[in-house]
Amino acid sequence: MASIGKIARRTFLIGAAAVAGGVAVGYYYYRKPFANPLEADLGKGEATFNPYVKIGADNTITIVAPRAEMGQGVSTTLAAMVAEELDVGLDQVKVEHGPASYAYYNAAILQEGGPFAFFDESMTAEAVRSGLGVVGKLLALQGTGGSSSMRDGFDKMRQAGAAARQMLIAAAAQKLGVSAGELETASGTVLHKASGKSVTYGEVAASASAMPPPAEVRLKDRVDWKLLGKPQKRVDMLAKVTGAPIFGIDVRLPEMLYGTVKMSPRFWSKPVSADLSKAEKMPGVVKIVPIETSYGHGFGVIAENTWAAFRAAEAIEAKWADPEYPLDSAAIDAALKQALITKGSALRNDGDVDTAFADAPREKIVEADYAVPYLAHATMEPMNATARLKDGALDIWCGNQAPTLVRQLCANAVGIEQDKVTVHTTFLGGGFGRRVEMDYALCAALMAREAGGRPVKVTWTREEDMRHDAYRPAAIGRFQARLGDDGLPVAVDMKVSSPSMIASTLRRLFPSLSAMGPDKTIVDGAYDQPYTIPNYRVSGVAAPVSIPVGSWRSVGSSINGFFHEGFMDEIAAVGKTDPVELRKKLMAAYPSALKVVEAVAGMAKWGEALPAGKAKGMAFTLSFGSWVGEIVQVADTPAGIRIEKVWIAADVGTALDPDIIKAQLISGAIYGLSAAMGQEITFADGMVEQSNFHDFDAMRIFQAPVFEVAVLENFHKMGGVGEVGTPPAAPALANAIFALTGKRIRRLPLSKEVTFA
Repeated sequence: MASIGKIARRTFLIGAAAVAGGVAVGYYYYRKPFANPLEADLGKGEATFNPYVKIGADNTITIVAPRAEMGQGVSTTLAAMVAEELDVGLDQVKVEHGPASYAYYNAAILQEGGPFAFFDESMTAEAVRSGLGVVGKLLALQGTGGSSSMRDGFDKMRQAGAAARQMLIAAAAQKLGVSAGELETASGTVLHKASGKSVTYGEVAASASAMPPPAEVRLKDRVDWKLLGKPQKRVDMLAKVTGAPIFGIDVRLPEMLYGTVKMSPRFWSKPVSADLSKAEKMPGVVKIVPIETSYGHGFGVIAENTWAAFRAAEAIEAKWADPEYPLDSAAIDAALKQALITKGSALRNDGDVDTAFADAPREKIVEADYAVPYLAHATMEPMNATARLKDGALDIWCGNQAPTLVRQLCANAVGIEQDKVTVHTTFLGGGFGRRVEMDYALCAALMAREAGGRPVKVTWTREEDMRHDAYRPAAIGRFQARLGDDGLPVAVDMKVSSPSMIASTLRRLFPSLSAMGPDKTIVDGAYDQPYTIPNYRVSGVAAPVSIPVGSWRSVGSSINGFFHEGFMDEIAAVGKTDPVELRKKLMAAYPSALKVVEAVAGMAKWGEALPAGKAKGMAFTLSFGSWVGEIVQVADTPAGIRIEKVWIAADVGTALDPDIIKAQLISGAIYGLSAAMGQEITFADGMVEQSNFHDFDAMRIFQAPVFEVAVLENFHKMGGVGEVGTPPAAPALANAIFALTGKRIRRLPLSKEVTFA
C-alpha cells in the first residue's frame, strides 16, 4: 500500500492532529462510561445491570440490542452475545431495541474510516484505527451501518452479559451463605450443587444490581460457546410471519392524524409560486404547511386519513426554481467526465506508475472506461414516521438507523431540547443506508408542530420516496494496465470520478460542517484490494454534482467492485490468463484472499467444461473486513440470459451465526444482481424520471438463481456481513456474460446491452 507520504500528506496529517487533540482534550470524558439509560424507565420489580440487561423479579430477562433490525438478523446475534455470557437461552429472553442513548455508541463504524486497507496492520494504520475508535465514543453516534454491528458489539455486549452474571452469582452467594466459587449458572438459575440449593436470577436481581460491577470480567472461551458460532432461531421471525404491528408504518395512536409530503422535484429548489387552494378544499384535509429543512423545500399535508392526504398532495400546483446541478443524465455524465480530467487524490500509489507506462509497447496496454448510474434504495416499506409534539415534548416513532441523530435533528427542527425528545425505533422494512437519512423524521416533527398536540402519521408515497432519495452516486472510471510478457499486470492506473458522498451527507445532516480532504468512499473497493502489482495507482475525484447521494448497501465498494473486478477480467482475457489463476497469482501475499478464491473455484468446479450456451464469471472483493469471492453461471435461453447459479465463499474471520451470515450473503448478492440487471435512476429537466417498481424493478423470484455458500474463518479479525455480498455480484455477472457472448459490458445496467430471462 502507499506510504503515508503518498496519501494526501497534508490533509491526513491535519486529520491525525485533530484526532490526537480530541483524545487529549476528551480523555477523561472518553474513559468515563455513559449513564445507563435503562435506569430511568424500569418497571416494577425490574433491575438493570448495564445498558444491555434488565431482569425482573419474575425472572423475565430483557436484552437490549440497540441496532436497527431491518431484516439482517442483528437483533438475534447481538442478543446471543449477551445471552451466551449470561448463560441463558434465546428462548428465555425478550429482545428490545432500547432508547436513543449515547451509551449505545458505535465505535466500529468509524474505525476503518482511515485511508488504509483492512489488511494493513502497520503501526500508522493501527494508531489511526485506535484514534478513530476514540473519536467514535466522543461523537457517540448510535448508528447501524458499515456492516459494523457485530464488530462493535462483540466485546461490549459479551462483557455486559458476563458482568451481570458475575454480579448475580455474588448476590446468590450472599443469599445462600456459600462461596461464589462454589456456584454455577444454567438457564437463568444460580446453582449450588453440593447442597442442591438454587435461586433464579430474578430472586437476586435487585440485590445484585446494587453491587459494584466486577473489576475484571471473565469471558467464555470459544470452545465453551453454546449459542455463538451456531445457527439460532431468529428472535424477530415470529412477529414478521404472523403480521404483527412491528414496523413504523404500523403505528396507531389515539386521535391520530395522517399526512404526506410533496417536496420539490428538483433537489434544493424553492417554489417560485404555489397554489394550495384546490388541495386545501379537498375533503378530509386539515392543514397544509410549508416544509423547509436541510433536505430541501416542499409542503406537508395533514388530513384525517392517508388517502385524503395523498389526493391533496397531488392537487398542489407549484412551480419550482431551476436546479443547481446539470439538468439531465447526459449533462451529469459530461460533468463526471470533465472531473476525471483533473488530478484527483491517490489513496494507493505503489511503485512508479507514470514511469512504468512511459515506454510501454502499445500491444501491452489494456484500456477501458466504466460507468455506473445513480441508484435508489427502494426499500419495501416506504419512508414514514409518526410524531406527536405535546406539552413541549416530542415523541417520534419510526424505523431508523441512527436514533441519536433523529433525536438531535428533530429537537433542533421544532426548537426544544434533546432531553424532551423520545425516539421509538421500530423494525425497518428495509434500510440499506436509506434510513440513516433524517428527512422522513424531520417532516413528521415539523408537521406535528402544527397538529395541536395530536399525533401525525406521515407516509410517503412510493413515487415521493423514489424521487427524493439520497442515491448511490453515479460514477465513471478510466482504467489502464501494462502487461508483462507473462500476461500479468506490471502496472495499473485507475481513476474514478463520482460526487462526494461524505460532502453530500454533511450538507444534509450537519450543514454547518464542511468535508475535509479526499473522500475515500469514491475509491473504496478499488484502492484497498489484496492484489500485489509493482506499480499500482488508484485515484478519486469528487465531481461537483450536488444531487443528494448517500450510503447505499456496500457504499463505494458497490461501484468499485464492478470497476475493479471487471477490469481485472479484461486483463486476464488480454493476457490469456485464466481469471481465477490471475487472481491467485496476484493475491499470493494474502492467504485469506487466496483461500477464498480457491474455495469458491472448487465449489463451482471452475475449469470444468460446460455445455454449449453456458458460462461462468468470477469476481472478488474485500469490503467491510470480509473477503468474498463469487462465481455466477449464466445460460443462453430463447427468452434471454438466465442466471442459473451463484457460488459464494466468504471469510468473515469469526462466524457468530452461520445461517444468518449465509442469508445475508445471498441477500447482498441478490441486491447487487438486481442493480446490475436493470436498475438506474435517470434525470430529465432536473427531476428523477423513475417513480415506482415498474421502472425501477428488482430481481423477481422466478429469476433468482440457486445459491451455494461457504463461510470461512481464516482471517484473524472479524469482518462484517450485511453488505459484503453485494460488490462482487455485478462484476461476476458481467464477466459471465462476456464468457458467454464475448460482449464486454462496461456500463450498468446490463439490460441496456442484453436481455435477461
